[in-house]
Order: sequence, then structure tokens, then C-alpha cells
Amino acid sequence: MSDQSPLIYIVAGEASGDVLGARLMRAITARMPGARFAGIGGARMAELGFQSLFPMHELALMGLAEVLPKLRKLKRRMEETVADVTARRPDVIVTIDSPGFTLRLLKRIAPLGLKRAHYVAPQVWAWREHRVKKYPGLWDKLLCLLPFEPAFFAGHNLPADFVGHPVLESGADKGDGARFRAAHHLPPEAMPVILMPGSRVTEITRLMPVFAEALAMLAARFPHLVPVMPVAASVAPKVTAAVASWPVKPILVTDVDGKHDAFAAAHVALTKSGTSTLELALAGVPMVVTYKVNPITAAIVKRVVKVSYAAMVNLLAGREVVPELIQQTCTPTRLADEVARLLNDSGAAEAQKAAFAAVMHSLTPAHGLPSEAAADAVLALMAGPAGHSAGL
Repeated sequence: MSDQSPLIYIVAGEASGDVLGARLMRAITARMPGARFAGIGGARMAELGFQSLFPMHELALMGLAEVLPKLRKLKRRMEETVADVTARRPDVIVTIDSPGFTLRLLKRIAPLGLKRAHYVAPQVWAWREHRVKKYPGLWDKLLCLLPFEPAFFAGHNLPADFVGHPVLESGADKGDGARFRAAHHLPPEAMPVILMPGSRVTEITRLMPVFAEALAMLAARFPHLVPVMPVAASVAPKVTAAVASWPVKPILVTDVDGKHDAFAAAHVALTKSGTSTLELALAGVPMVVTYKVNPITAAIVKRVVKVSYAAMVNLLAGREVVPELIQQTCTPTRLADEVARLLNDSGAAEAQKAAFAAVMHSLTPAHGLPSEAAADAVLALMAGPAGHSAGL
């Protein structure tokens, strides 16, 4: 491959960004076989031959307590990245999510006049809208996952493109329920119920005890209920230790294909709010959504958050498609009652499924898959006039 072929610099800072980066690389390569890639990425991008400037996990930090001890190292990694971009002068740079690092990087390299795209819009429409004032000049193109985001950013004179949501390429709707039942020797009368308490230690610490009590209540009402819990590798040991004392022990699923098979077999799900609600909606699994944080955090969030719903499914639908039991309403009894309602009322479950179809349609780009729409946007930027963020 010639060194004169286009160089696309991609910066991903966490696992979800690594997945997006890998899909973007595949879609770009399909359109431009000679394209070269450099930057920062993880295992999924490495599978495609990508060589990361340094280990991506060094950027995947959350919360003040995690970041403070690593500030010096993060600053050094920023300097290394700026120096690498300056030396390589790529044809385009694509930063993916991880705003704490990527937006600072975009600001640092602005004087270079490179074409810059940021993939996954900062969710300032939900809270901290004042931050949008810092964005003009950071990028030439903003690639949005949610259909209402371009209009929001246009209101701040920040042009943005909707490219579709990556959940559509997750495979969550491709599971095999019969395979799941066979793998776990479930009898025909078994009623699999998905439990998704989260992928962070703070989430499972708060939600697992509530889920345990709710499950005990449900098991008493539904003797054939079989709890199934997809588990992220980062919290697998803690989850395994926690469920060891549960009277009704869930089937733990640790691989993606197994999770999707479980979705296909499930009657209903109890999940924390987040991307999991979109995965379940894509798979057509009726659900109850919940969340619980520190009371002080909750009080702060209530004051600053501007959206009406916690569940993305509800936010996109503009109404409460799925029940939300947040904070004080996140109790074992309320959770068990809502799950039981969906198990007993096929009409309520079918109404959710019908709404899910409309939500998924709203997340679909005009043409092709989300990764293909993103690739088209990046290549159009690369083929256009020199990037000076003039339109911002």
C-alpha cells in the first residue's frame, strides 16, 4: 500500500468507540480499498490491522476519583497524540465519543487546519447545554446517532449529520431462542426473564439487591420463571459473588451471541436505563426500566437534566412506552409488579413491541447501515475543501 494513499486518523477512547471505529474502518475500506489508518483504538480495531499509538484503555476513565491520579499520564498521552497528528498530517481525523479527551484534542489541533469529524454528539441536549458554546471551531462535521440531534445543534449554528444508531448493527435482533433453550436445557414451559443491572460496579452495587428481592417475589408468582443475566466482563466476578446467595439463581451469560440468544428466548426484561433499552427494543423484548443513584447525585441531576425520560426508548418515542421506575420508585415490589403485568398482559407486551418498531425506524439512516452512512460522511468531508471549521 502506497504511503500516498489517504490517511484517516481515528481516535477512540473506550470499548464502545472501538466498536464504532472498527465498523467505520470496514465501511471506509469497502469504499476506498487503499485507505490507511492511524491513531488510537482497541481490540476490535486491532483485528483489522490497526496499530494504536498507545493502549486505548489508558483513556477509558470515568469519574473524578479515577481521573485525578492519572492526570499527569493523560496529559502526556495528549501531547503524544498532538505530536503524532502534527507529524502525520492525516487527510482527515475522526474522534469518537470520549469527549473528555477527544474534544480537548480537537481544540489542540485546530491550528493545523486539518479536516476534523467528531462521531457521537455530546449529549448536551440532556444537560449542561451551556457547554455547546465551546464547540464552534472544534470540528467540520458532527456525526449524530439520534435523529433529533441535528436540529438541536443547528439551533446553535453547529451543522450536524444524522448517521443512524449503531445498535442497528449490534446483532441484538439476530439471536436464536431455541438454541438458548437447548444450551441451558430449559423445558417448554420455562419463562426466561432478562435481568440487566448494569456494567459498572456502582450500578450493580445499587441495583443487584433490589433485583434479588424482586426476583424472589416473581418466582413465587411464576414457578416456571427462569432469570437470565447478561454480564459484562468488567463486573463478572462481583456479579457471580452476589448471585451465589440468591434463593433463585440466574443463568449468567458472558458472551454477546449468548446474550442475543437469551433476548430471543425471553418473555420480558428488567433493565437499567441506557443503551440496553435499545438493544432489547431491537430484539423485541418487552421491558421495565429502572435506575438508582446516590440521593445527592439524584437531587443534582433532577435540577440540571432537561429531558422528560430516562429510557432512550421513551425519549425517542416522545411518550412512556416502557415503565420507568427511577430512584424512590425503584423498589422490589414495584419492579416485580410491573414485570408481572407484562407477563400476564399480552396486550401490554404487544403494545411495547409495536412502539419499538417505530423507534428503531427513527434510528435508521436514509441509506445503508449507520457505519456506512458515517463512512460516506467522512469521505465526503475528506473530498471537500480544506477544513477550517468555516461553517461553524
